[in-house]
Amino acid sequence: MTEARASAFLKARMKEVEITYAELAKLKKHGFKDETEAGITMKLKRGTFSATFFMACVAALELEEVVLDEL
Repeated sequence: MTEARASAFLKARMKEVEITYAELAKLKKHGFKDETEAGITMKLKRGTFSATFFMACVAALELEEVVLDEL
């Protein structure tokens, strides 16, 4: 999985569930306690983030599954 594909996947899912970067940053229960809207925006723009961040996004977006072929 490339960084760009992982980032595109998360952005597409955010659009599907209609959640903004600002709303994502407010979801403290999923591990975003130190994240800001700007920080999340830049991580997804650059495509450089940890697997932990990816999993926190998956949890915050309440995705039941991630199909690796989609990445």
